[in-house]
This record gives sequence, C-alpha cells and structure tokens, in this order.
Amino acid sequence: MELQTIWFFVWGLLWAVFFMLDGFNFGIGSLMPFLAKKEMDKKIMVRAMGPFWDGNEVWLLTAGGVTFAAFPDVYAVMFSSLYAALMLVLFSLIVRGVGIEFRGKLDTPAWKRLWDTCIFIGSAAPAILFGVAFANIFRGIPFDGEGIYHGTLLTLLNPYGLLGGVLFLCLFLLHGANMLACKTKGVLHHSAVRTANRLWPVTLVVTVVFLIASWFATDLYDNYLASPVLFLFILLTALFLVGVKIFLVKNSFIKAWTASALTIVGATFFGIIGLFPNMFPSSINADFSLTAFNASSSPMTLKIMLGVVIIFVPAIIAYQSWAYRLFKDKITEESLAHEEGY
Repeated sequence: MELQTIWFFVWGLLWAVFFMLDGFNFGIGSLMPFLAKKEMDKKIMVRAMGPFWDGNEVWLLTAGGVTFAAFPDVYAVMFSSLYAALMLVLFSLIVRGVGIEFRGKLDTPAWKRLWDTCIFIGSAAPAILFGVAFANIFRGIPFDGEGIYHGTLLTLLNPYGLLGGVLFLCLFLLHGANMLACKTKGVLHHSAVRTANRLWPVTLVVTVVFLIASWFATDLYDNYLASPVLFLFILLTALFLVGVKIFLVKNSFIKAWTASALTIVGATFFGIIGLFPNMFPSSINADFSLTAFNASSSPMTLKIMLGVVIIFVPAIIAYQSWAYRLFKDKITEESLAHEEGY
C-alpha cells in the first residue's frame, strides 16, 4: 500500500512538473498572434521556446510511461476512453514542434504564416485539451466495469470540462507572459508585462469559479473535509497566485514567473490530493473506479521502477537546470543576428 501511495504522488508530480515547464511554452505560442507585431518579435518569441520545448516534453513522456508501467489498468482505460482527445493533443504537439523547427527554414511570408499558425494551434489546443481531460477525470468518466467508455468526444465538452480547459489556458497564458517578461527587452517586454497584468485578474476569477464549481461537480473536497489541514494547501496555492501580481507590480519578473510556476503545481495537486486514491474514477458506478490500489503493477515492479526514478530523474533535473542556466540571458535582436536554429 505504501508503494502504491508513493507512486500515485510521483505520478501527480510528473504531471505537475510537465505543466509547470511546458506551460510557459504553451502560453508563449498562444500569445504569438497577439504580441508579435513584427517578424523580429516572432523570432524572439520562438527563440524563447526553442531551447526548452523538446526537453520539457520529457516530463510528458515520463508521466505517460509511469502510467503505463505503474498503473497499467489506468493506462488502458484512460487511453481508450480519452482516445480522441489524447490524439488531438498528440497531433497538436507534433504540429507545434514542426512549426518551431521549420518556420525559419525559408524566408517567405506564406511559409512563415503557415508555421506561425501551427505554433499557435499547437500551443493553445493542448493547453485547453489537457484542462478538459483533467477536469473530466476530476468529475468522473463514464466507463463500466469492463473499462468500456460510454460516451463520445462531445461528452467531455461539458461545462465543467470546458471550465477546466479555460483555467489551464489562463494559467499557461499568464505563465508564458511572465517568461516573456523575463526574456525580452523593449516594446515586446512592455507588451508582455502589460499582458501579464491584464491576464492576472482574469486568471484569478476563473480559478475562484473553478474551485466553486468543483464543490458541486466533483468529490474532490471529500479528502479536504476529512483532513481540514489540507485546505492550507489550497491557501498556499492562492498565495502563490497573489504573489504573481505582487512581483509584477514590483517588476520582479523572475519571481513572478516562479510564483506562476508554483501556482500551476499547486493547481495540479489540488486535483491530485482530492482524487486520492482514485486515479480514474467512474461516473457510472464508484465500484468501477480505478485507484492506486486496484490498478497498480506488482510490488516488485514498483520497487524496480522506484530505483530507476531515483537514479535517472536527478540526471534529467541536472540536464534541464544546465540548459535553463545556459539560456538564461535576455533575447535581443543582436543575439539573434547569427542565430541559425530558429
């Protein structure tokens, strides 16, 4: 039971880290049509994503791999039930990656417009779809005791699911604007700061509405009511969100980005804590729900995987820390004068 509990929260942590890191890429890509007024602005925004986006995808692969290896029943039912939504996410991520890599290969307006559109779609669509998917998991998925999904893609587009999509998009847009504020100068920098300040109250309102809606649409608060001390976690996440605004006012943009990153982690764990021990609850019958205890691999498998995680995750963190340190400087027109990658 202890191993299953550990792996449940490792699973949640991997998703949280993915959303925290790739979230600013989703945000920057979604903001491109609105903030980039000239070609150089677009190059700077793409360059802000370029060194990081593929490394951040490692956490998505790791989260999916952990689901497959540690909780194979959850993987099977989740990927069959949410097949259409997850395929849309996959195609969007492919389109975004190709757009980032290809837009600079030819210097023609039509070519660049094509890939700029792909970057926008490949950033905004996953942000929304991940929110829709996780909100529906919080709410419960209509599958039976055989793991057969009783619904369609439109079933997932219920009001609470769509609200989750809007929440994720707002969080990622704010996160992306904060990253641009950290990485840019001049007009684009001021536009990013202004956008972050405008997005903050919208994100706050959507967050409050989502928390209220979760009370009525889900059972997430059951664990919090059973252990009221857990409400401190929600309070802490709210303080991180408030901290974003405080640091924006103080022009402390790295701290604002850090606060928005922690807000995303907190928002993810709000759901993870509320779900436990459920991983994929059924809205048809609670007895059909898949939990960390009835859907896990054998104890031996979990022990071996834990050893692998202890060895390799620090290596991934070390590599990404090096990459973020290497590309920590602000991006300027001068720094792009001889840029060949993007």
